[in-house]
Order: sequence, then C-alpha cells, then structure tokens
Amino acid sequence: RRRPNQQHEGLAPGERFRRQKLTSNLGGEWDSPWGWVGTNVTDASGITEEHLLATCGFSRKSRHLFCANKYRKHSAKTVSPVEAVVSGEEPAKDVVIISDDETPSCSKKYCSKNPNCLNYLAQDRWEDAETSLKAYLSATNLGPDPNLQTRKLGLPVGLRNLGATCYANAYIQVWFQDICFRNGVYQCLLADDSDHSFDESPIFQLQTTFAALQESRKKIFNPEKLVGSLQLRTNEQQDAQEFSKLFITHLDDEFKKQPDSALKHLVSNQFEGTQTYATTCLRCGARSENNSDFLEIEVNLEDNASLESCIEVLLQAETLSGDNKYRCSRCQSLEDATRQLILQKLPPVLHFSLLRFVFDVMTLERKKRKHNVSFPVVLDMNRFLPNRDPTDGENTYELKGVLVHKGSSAYHGHYEAMVFDVTHDSWFTFNDEVVSKMKPPGSEPPTSDKGKASSSIIRRSKPPKKRRRVEDSSDGEITEYALGSGAPRQRPVHPIIHCLVFRRMTSRDAYMLVYMRREAAPGGLVKIQEPPQRALDVVLQMNQRHANACASFAKRREELRTEFLELRSKMRDIYLSWNVSSCDQSSLVVSQQALNTFLSRPVDKRVAGLIDHVDQSGLPGNSQSPTSLNGVKGNGCETSTRRLASLMEGEISVEEILCTHGRLDPGKASDMKRIGRATYESLILASGASFEPTLEPTDVCHKCLEATFLEKLYQYEHPRHVAQFDAVVNEADSIGYWISRHWVKDWRQPKPKMHVPSQNDPAPDSQAFRDHVICEHGGLALNISVRIRISHKAFALLKSLFPLWVTLSDAVGPCAVCDTLAESSREDKRGLRKKAEEEKARLKHMQENALNGNTALLENVACALVPASFVREWKLWILRPGHHPRPACLDNSPFLCDHELLALDLNRGDLDRSVCLVRRSDWDALEELYDASPLITVENRHVANGGILSSKFIHDPPLCEACRIKRKMDYDLTEITIRVLGSEDPDPTPETYTKIAGPVMIDSRQTSILTYRSRNGEPQRQSKRIRTVKRRVRRIGISKQMSVKDIKLLLQEELDIPTICQRLFYQGCELTDSSASVAALSILANDVLDLREEQENEELLETDTETPPQRREADGGGFGGTLLARGWTSESLPDDTMSDRTATSSPAPMDATKPCPTCTFDNAYSATACEMCATLL
Repeated sequence: RRRPNQQHEGLAPGERFRRQKLTSNLGGEWDSPWGWVGTNVTDASGITEEHLLATCGFSRKSRHLFCANKYRKHSAKTVSPVEAVVSGEEPAKDVVIISDDETPSCSKKYCSKNPNCLNYLAQDRWEDAETSLKAYLSATNLGPDPNLQTRKLGLPVGLRNLGATCYANAYIQVWFQDICFRNGVYQCLLADDSDHSFDESPIFQLQTTFAALQESRKKIFNPEKLVGSLQLRTNEQQDAQEFSKLFITHLDDEFKKQPDSALKHLVSNQFEGTQTYATTCLRCGARSENNSDFLEIEVNLEDNASLESCIEVLLQAETLSGDNKYRCSRCQSLEDATRQLILQKLPPVLHFSLLRFVFDVMTLERKKRKHNVSFPVVLDMNRFLPNRDPTDGENTYELKGVLVHKGSSAYHGHYEAMVFDVTHDSWFTFNDEVVSKMKPPGSEPPTSDKGKASSSIIRRSKPPKKRRRVEDSSDGEITEYALGSGAPRQRPVHPIIHCLVFRRMTSRDAYMLVYMRREAAPGGLVKIQEPPQRALDVVLQMNQRHANACASFAKRREELRTEFLELRSKMRDIYLSWNVSSCDQSSLVVSQQALNTFLSRPVDKRVAGLIDHVDQSGLPGNSQSPTSLNGVKGNGCETSTRRLASLMEGEISVEEILCTHGRLDPGKASDMKRIGRATYESLILASGASFEPTLEPTDVCHKCLEATFLEKLYQYEHPRHVAQFDAVVNEADSIGYWISRHWVKDWRQPKPKMHVPSQNDPAPDSQAFRDHVICEHGGLALNISVRIRISHKAFALLKSLFPLWVTLSDAVGPCAVCDTLAESSREDKRGLRKKAEEEKARLKHMQENALNGNTALLENVACALVPASFVREWKLWILRPGHHPRPACLDNSPFLCDHELLALDLNRGDLDRSVCLVRRSDWDALEELYDASPLITVENRHVANGGILSSKFIHDPPLCEACRIKRKMDYDLTEITIRVLGSEDPDPTPETYTKIAGPVMIDSRQTSILTYRSRNGEPQRQSKRIRTVKRRVRRIGISKQMSVKDIKLLLQEELDIPTICQRLFYQGCELTDSSASVAALSILANDVLDLREEQENEELLETDTETPPQRREADGGGFGGTLLARGWTSESLPDDTMSDRTATSSPAPMDATKPCPTCTFDNAYSATACEMCATLL
C-alpha cells in the first residue's frame, strides 16, 4: 500500500527564525540565577565571581537582556531580511530569514525582575506634560482655583447652607425675585443707633444679600452675617413657613418706620389680602362677619387633589351643630349655624401654604403627608371671589415659585426652591449652593416622537408614553398635565395651539406655592433698582477680592508651570540616559524603590510641605517678592535654580536591597536595578541627589551568598536522598536497624519541619529523637510505637549523611533495667488505685455531694468544716491516682483567728468557694486518713423567729466578729455578687434586711439562702418542683480604691444598664454618694450588693419643673432666643429677655379665642400655634 506523505514541520516562506525562542528552550545552569547550584558547584569553595554576579542577574551569561529605553525617540527604519529579497517582491521560498536584528519584547511582566530594564518606573509621571502638570499643581499648596467660584453667565447666585439654614435660603431666593419687594428693601433707610452697629442690622444684611444676588461675580454668597443678625441657630432645623411669617412681620415693622408712604405699606400692599369669617344662624338668619387680613392661604391636602378643589373645600360652608352650636346674639341661645370663609381681596403676590405637616391624634406627633397635589401654571381666582365675573382677567395669577420639602419626616428634611428669575427670564432650581436651570412648566408638550411636535400621525400600535418627569427625587416628583385631563397629553399639539393651553404640575413634596398677578408680573413694567451704595460697596469689595484672588492664582500657577517645565526637562534628561547597554559599561546598583523615589520626590516634597518657603512667594496677601527666597533677593533665574535644587536634593537610601552586613543581598535581587555611572555622576549628583550607599555589581555579600547557597544545595539534594532512601528502606536484609519513627516521617517531607535554613538537619539520634530508640541506660527503649526498622542499605545511606549517628540493630533486645522498672511502676499504680477505691467507698457521701452546692441534705445533720481546696485535690486524686498526687494533710487552722475562734460567719455569706461542709462521720474518717485538725463542728438547724421558720448555722468554736471583719477587709482585689432585683421585688431597707442568712422556707430542695424577710409572716407551703431563678446574678471584680461610680460603670458594661438607671443597695441602704470608696463603705470580700434598674422617663427628662411635659418639638418655640422671637423692632432686647410671639400689638380681651383651621380647637388669642395639633395660627 502507498506510504502516507510525510508532513515536514518547518518555517513558512518568509517567516523569521526566532533565536530567542530557540535559546529559551535549551536549558542550562545559567537559565536561572541559582541554576549552577548542585550541577556545577557542590561546595561553597567552588563559587567564583561569575557565580556571584549571576545570583543578582549581573553575569554575562545571565538571560537578563539589556532593554532599550522606550522613552527615547527612535526614527523608524526598514530592515530587509536578506539581501536577496528585492523591495516589492515576495521572498524566495527556499530562504530562511534569521532575525539578526531581533530584539526581545520588553514588557512590565517580563522585565519585572530584570536589573537591566529601567522602563517601568515612575517615568510616566513626567512624560505627558499636561497630565504631569496637573499632578504637580495638585501636589502644591496652591489651593483651590478661585475661578471655579466665578459666576457663570446666565445663572443666578446660590446661597451657602450654614448647616441647617436651607429653609431661609429657599425663601430669600423667592423674595429676591419679587422686584417690588426687592426695590422696597433697597429703599429702606436705616436710622443711626449708637447702641447697635450698623452692620448688625437685619435690614442692612438683607440689602447686602440682595445686592450680592444681583451684582456678585461669585456663584455662591455666604449669608452668615444675615443669619447672625437674626441670631438663628445654624445647627437647628426650622419650619420654613414659620420663618416666613416671623421675618415678614419683622420687616413690616421696619417698613412702617420709613417716611415714604408707599414703603410703609409695602408688605400689606404686596402680600396681604382680606378675608371674612361669616357665621349665619339657621334659625333666625342673623349673619355676623369677622374681617381679618392674611399673608397666605392655608389649604388642606387630599391625595390626588388639585389646588382648585382644595380651595373649594376651604371656602365651603361648615355646619355648626351639636356640641359646636353657635350662640346667636339675636336668639340669645345656642343654635345651629353655618360658618364660611370668604375671600374679599387678593394681594398682587399670592402665597398658598400646603399643609403637609399635620397632627396625628393616634401617635400625638406631627407627620408629613405624602399626598399628590396638582396646581396650574396659570390660576384663575375670579371664581373664588364673591360677585366676580369669571371671564374677568383681573385676578389671573401666574406661577412664579414652588418651595419643596424633601424628606419623609415632619421634624427634619431639606428645602429647595424652584423660582422664575425675572432677569434671565427662565426657571431655576435653587438647592442652596447648587443652582441649575430647569425647563419652564408647560414649555414642552409630551410628544411621542422627538422633533415631531407638529406631526398629525398617531401610531396606534405603540402604547401611550408615561408622564414626563420634571423633577425626580426619592420623595416626590413633578409631572405636567394638560388642563382638564387626568393623564398626560398623548396627541401631538401644534406649537401655536400649545402656547394657549394651560399646563399643570403635580408634586408630593410641594410645600408653598407662589403666584403673581398677571398685571403685576415684572416684565418691563417694574424697573430693577440699584442696591444702596453702602450694601453695593460691600459687594464690590467682595468682587474685587475675588478678582485679586483669581489674578494671584493665575500668576502663581504660571510660576509653578515654568518651574515644572524646567524640572521636567532635567528629569527627562536623567532617565533618558541612565540605561546600561552592556556588562562592560561602568554601572551602579540601586533599588527599584530608590529610583521611584527619585522620580517622585519633587511632587512628594510638595505634598509633605518640605519646601513651604518656595510656595509662599506670589501668594495673595504676601509681601514677599516672587523673586526673593528666604529673604535673599535675586533674579528669576537664580530663584528658579534654588527651587529646583530644593526639590531634587537629598540622600536616597537603597536599604531595600541591603543585607544585614551592608552589602547587596542576593535574596533581594528582584528589586535591584543597574544605572550608568556616567549619568549618576554628571546629572544626578549635580542635581543634589545621591544614592546611599553607592554600590557596584561586584559588591554582593559573600556571607549571605554562602548561606543561600547551602540552602539551595539542600533543596537540590534532599529530594534525591529521600528517593534513594525510599528505594531501599524496606529491603529484606538479615540485619536491620532501629530509627525514630517521627524523625523518618518528618525527614521524608519535601520541606521538613526540623530543617533550619542554611544548617544541616539534626541526626536521627539528636536529643529530640534519641529516647525513641535508646533508653537512659543505653539499651533499647521499650516503646515500640515510636521506632521503626530500616534495612542495612538504608542505614548505610543515612550513615553517609550523618556520620556521627549511633543506633541499635534489631538483634539487640529491650533494656532489662527498664523492663524491671516498668513492672515495678505497674505494681505501684495498682496499689494507688486500690487505696483510692477504698477511700472513695469510705467517703462516698463527700465524693458525691461535696462542692456541688446542695446543702439541703445536711440540714439538721452534724457536720464539719473543711477547706474546699482539699476536697478538690482529693477528688482529682481518686479520679486518676497515677497522675495526680494524694493530698498531704487537712488543716483547718486558717479558718481560726489568734483567739482560737472562728473567723467565718456562715450565716452571712462566708460559706463561699473557700470552705466546704461534710458530714461528721466523713470528718472522723478524714482524721484517721489525713490527720485532720482542728475540728470545726457545724449544724444547719431550723429556728422559729417571729412565726417564720428559718435556717441558721450553729458552729463550734463561736464567731470572732472583730477578726472576721479584719480578715474580710484584708484584700486588694476581690469579687462581689450583684443581684438584680425584679420589678416585683421591694426595695431593700435596713428594717427588712437581716444579718442572718435566713429566713428560708422549710423545703428539702431549697438551696439558696434568703436575705430579706417575706411580708407574710405565716409559713407557706412550697412546691416540691425545682424552680428556675429569674433574678440575674453577676460577679464582678473590685478593689478598695474603686468608688460607687466605678462600680456602676462596670455594671453598665456587664449588664448594659446606664448608670443613670442604676440604684445600688448595700445591707438595705442605698448608695447615693457616687464618690464614696469601697473601703469607706466597708464592703467585705465576697460581699453582696443589690441592684435595681429604673426605667427612663422621657417626660421627666424633658423638664425639671412641675409644669406639664412638652412634646418633643413645639413649633411655637422653634425660634426662641432669636431676634424673630423677641420684639418686632430692630432694637434687640437683652439675651435673657424673651417675649411671647404675638402677631398683634393691640391688647386682646381675656376671653378672646382663636380657632385652629386644622382641628378647630379654640386657642388663646395670643397663641401662635395650636395647643392640640401644633398647627401654626
């Protein structure tokens, strides 16, 4: 059959032959820095200088290539593969193109450990001039660019929020756009007052604020002086409506002092309307009217309601019946009646207050309504006025402003304003400092296709579009509708028809609506006046300071730019010429971190402020000349040279590549880089920088090299030795040898735990493993589980590695001495176990019940007192006699004082963990077995006391109280018990506290000792079931120096009970002095304190008087302590004087009331907020 064609693999025609690829696959001792270890050199004496250089990549035979400087610009040149290839022709098919001009690819990954590649350091910080200049300028203390604060063309000025003053900023922006009101503020004349500074007047500060909003060149104005003149607290959130009422009232009082008659009535003529409360008796038809003025119309909200419907509800007649009957002056009796609000006269500027904040009678707190309300862009108020022609356009109003409250709570949130700017003839959103232009309401029909508003084609296959959102927030949105429709317009509208159609807006956050009568709308009718000269001067000075700051900034920036360009030129000259091209070129070795520091230090010095004297020149307000430095004058060239020197000079350490001997560490070769000596001496040293210490490639540490060589050699030879050992270890030889099992297991690992770098492994008979084979007598150890048998060849292999190793062959028997001692030890253990079992059987009751806390079995039984430490040691011994020692003796003398009396009071809690009760029969056995003494007899007897049976410990010898107190007070640190009383437990008192442990009820299962008497004097039958104690008990450590306050702080951490809620009792007395120490209170060791947790009363915390508690926030006192809450004149009262906020200066009758428009509650006539629902009146 035919032989298949052989496919010869080779190069395709014209393909280059890569030499680098060929040499990289050959392998050899120079492929890696330590490839010669174990192959060419097996002893440290064979290390040559070439091997030394290879460890750091400096050898001529190293694979690390000399990478070209990629930042140096090369001209592109075309290299012909071979001379036989003619330009424009295909190369011959039999020509192999060898890449003589091939240069290996240089990459950050490939050259990360190449000491001859200097391409991937911090050079990029200087390559791109624009980016590098920005980084350099940002590192200086040049400060923010004042040009960023310059007012942009076509945008109004914003107001800075001083913390929580957004409510004031929103209203100031609305008032400023009212030209008549703005001109009136400008025309207001201030009287000279010697008691108050002119600049402190709120009127002047308002004039200055309006002047800044009108003439300022900065985009943000800080109204801190206006807020300060009103004495507003910038960190407290206030109600915007209340601020508007109070501030307008204050301005009205100031306007009334003006000589100009029009200015006197500016507020009333511009904002004030007239309304009538009409009450009609349904019996006789008598009608009573009460006329009043209003600054705004307050309307209640319903979900998805319109402004017109809310006004209609407000003007509807209300029936007064039942408890609300009206006392008719004609009928002289309570009769049913109707009450109605009638709008008589409307002002030029009409404010609608949407009552979003209401009083919730269920929670007794204010809450915010999130109802949607729609309102028109053009509002016809004629239909709401009596006897008005609906077609009359006299009372047609246009929307000029919307105040928005963002947030879900009535107690906090954020105010914004959307206002029509008369100067720019555009709508803007004012969010404090941020001012953005918005589309006018109703300016754009919601068409289905962009740019096709005039098209009459309707695609029925497409679903109708959603509402167009004008404002999007987390709490609400404003949507536009066509007039008379409940959904957005779906059909395209002709532009001319669109201008005649009224548009609507909806919002969930709208708080105040500002409408202006169409005739009074300031277009070309009302001229904007210039601010008063004094206020204008303030703004002009501010503008001049801003202009000076911008000029100084530009000048300083240009100086820094010149400095940067010169510095960049020097840095590029250095890193473009510092590469080393061959091993013959003289070079120095530095660390990669040092080179990065050298390249980054000019910018880092700026950041660290190490050359602040350079940055001070040319700054605004600095008298030092830009050409002077540290008081030394010179020309610009000298100054620039000094600046560059200060930026570049200084030593740079290369300690990252040094060993402990101060030489090059071979283990840190990956961080080493070579630079040309010529560049270092001519450029780097000339710039004032230096690398310390200066090292050459031959300065590799010989000591570190030898230590690393030994470790590398071990890593090369150890796996080979283990493989040889595994091959012969289990051979069946006639003679075998014993070796430590643990040593063999560890030694066979690739990285043995026993191995110490640069040192030989410990021999199998080293101290840690010798006992596994050879006993202390020199014979074979008895424990066969820790040793194994190896063959003679394996023994010979290990003997060659560890010549001093000594072991035993398998022909040697176990040590006879060890065998005899082991047998004797087993006999001794059997004897101890037998003795322990005898004592356990003899003291069975003590073994089962001692130290378990159950003293009920010892009631009315003769007992003895023994140390608890003895019982613990004895129980450990009988559990494991061969491992724990038997107690030596039982000594009760520490419990007796010098008078041979008992220093413990068992009836007052001294029966703690240091003592234990045992039966008298057990004591007799202990006297025989352990020579126990002296005897302390104890009996727990039931004693009748006042009709109550209690238990009491009777003991002999009797108690020595003085020595007991002395013993219990002799401590530095001790533990005490804290008992947390329950809500049903009475407060401890000295009368109910008893110094004995009882009384306790007769119950064989009762294990606790009661401290307080029961209120019921008769014994009670107790349940025999075990009960769970609900009272919390905690033991804490104290010292004598601690105070009651310190104990409370510890309890606060342990029990999470605030110190203000803690009441501590000791022996029935409350510890009220927080500064009293433990020693002063005579608190004994292991004593008991009682703790009661009191719940916080929020109402009591809010006031320390006997007046009824207030709600958490009262709107009527929100501006208390400010100028708005005092008299309605500019003369400020003393700080400690506060008057009630009233809106009228005429005295009111004693029985006069003011009904609340929200809940109809009759409030006092002078009240500013409803006492029931907190609605502003």
